[in-house]
Amino acid sequence: MPTSLTWEDAEDIGIMLTEKFPDLDPLTVRFTDLHRYVTELPTFTGDPGASNEGKLESIQMAWYEEWKDNQT
Repeated sequence: MPTSLTWEDAEDIGIMLTEKFPDLDPLTVRFTDLHRYVTELPTFTGDPGASNEGKLESIQMAWYEEWKDNQT
């Protein structure tokens, strides 16, 4: 896991969010909450203002794939 995450690290962020919120279905999370969850990660160093819908969607889908794999 990288020691420094930015908006481009969707897969690594997805893994971290799965570990932090193991029972939360990522598809139920609003983008405003997702933005907060990402920026509150201890290793996130990206510019909070540099996010956009596409980046948040990529993170949400990476998180969903990781979460889905852990549901079995």
